[in-house]
Amino acid sequence: MRDNNNHDDDRFDHDEELSTGDLALAERAALRRVAGLSTELEDVTEVEYRQLRLERVVLVGVWTEGTAADSEASLAELALLAETAGSQVLEGLVQRRDRPDPATYIGSGKVEQLRDVVIATGADTVICDGELSPGQLRQLEERLKVKVIDRTALILDIFAQHASSKEGKAQVELAQLQYLLPRLRGWGESLSRQAGGRAGGGNGGVGLRGPGETKLETDRRRIRARIAKLRREIASMGVIRETKRSGRVANSVPSVAIAGYTNAGKSSLLNALTSAGVLVQDALFATLDTTTRRTSTPDGLPYTLTDTVGFVRHLPHQLVEAFRSTREEVADADLLIHVVDGSDAMPEKQVAAVREVIGEIVEKREEPMPPELLVVNKIDAVDELVQARLRNLFPGSQLVSAHSGEGVEELRRVIAGLIPRPEVVVDALVPYARGELVARVHREGEVLKERHTEEGTELSARVHPDLAGALEQYAVGSRS
Repeated sequence: MRDNNNHDDDRFDHDEELSTGDLALAERAALRRVAGLSTELEDVTEVEYRQLRLERVVLVGVWTEGTAADSEASLAELALLAETAGSQVLEGLVQRRDRPDPATYIGSGKVEQLRDVVIATGADTVICDGELSPGQLRQLEERLKVKVIDRTALILDIFAQHASSKEGKAQVELAQLQYLLPRLRGWGESLSRQAGGRAGGGNGGVGLRGPGETKLETDRRRIRARIAKLRREIASMGVIRETKRSGRVANSVPSVAIAGYTNAGKSSLLNALTSAGVLVQDALFATLDTTTRRTSTPDGLPYTLTDTVGFVRHLPHQLVEAFRSTREEVADADLLIHVVDGSDAMPEKQVAAVREVIGEIVEKREEPMPPELLVVNKIDAVDELVQARLRNLFPGSQLVSAHSGEGVEELRRVIAGLIPRPEVVVDALVPYARGELVARVHREGEVLKERHTEEGTELSARVHPDLAGALEQYAVGSRS
């Protein structure tokens, strides 16, 4: 994977003002393990010490459809997810099956082989490339004797690490609790069966008489109460977000949403188009909070750009449900910029995965899909032959490099031609006493011609109907 930040590391050595993204990146890298510099003592009784230890994991996938290259690419992506979460990948195994085993995911015989691999490598965690049922999770942990998690839990863990805003943290917690609720366990280990009143008396014996509710049931009730509270909080935050969005709609400011696969360079593209200064890191799901910035076309028409959460193959449905902000920004946009990583070995798979998730989002809203502009990013990392293949693979797409700036100006012009324009062209002579109307024309409309005279500001502009109505008394002519 190409590091987008190699040329940016020296920014922290200068006295220039740092952006919010630079500060967030510095904070995220404030504590990390450097390989090969361990001074751990064998006799730990002689000294008290602390260490930052990476989990040692073994990856397991089941190949049920597609080609061998597809299954290996999925496992390679799982390895990147594991490294992003702070793990050290020791081994990756793929098994060919028609469907995952309903009891152990990979079959009882393969579990024994996997156990041998875990012992040989000294792994402490096994990560499965799929969503495990509660039964599969329990069976694997009992037979492997190490912690077992699935792809969904791994992605939720990354989201929990990277969420920074109040809304983002609430959305991640909601998704985690929804995932955890059916997977609560502890029967026979740390929980006791209790029966109310005399229900446990004759047959159950001593120890089964109690308040009538198990600890497992208590935990479930608490989680459901917490889920309900989080939903109310997220709904109240949605009111604030909707107020901001309604303000943009009332001012008829076109909105453009940037969506795409994780680590395709969406935040880098937002920075290149608006100088937003948001966090940019060569990692999966580096940014989770939606960021909206105002910019304008080369001819002065204002519009907003919104960076949304990245997508990934087999995105957990809990996250699709929880991240309403991304759903709303994508569904309500006037234009959707779909960013693709041109340096990826199989970019067409990224496009298919993103379109599948966006299709689910739009279907839930029962609204038509916004127009899509496909933007292939990171072309500075590939040669001309690969660029020719990308043009043939995605006809009509824009090839850019947010890092080097190649193709960004052409992308600005293409966006200007695709966003909706004001419908009415007015010619007006606005008195100087009504300067707020002139300012509003500059802010909400498209000024075609402007001249200052003795009587006032003479201008020709393309505006929306409500602003045309406000200018009607000063109009010297209007046309659609």
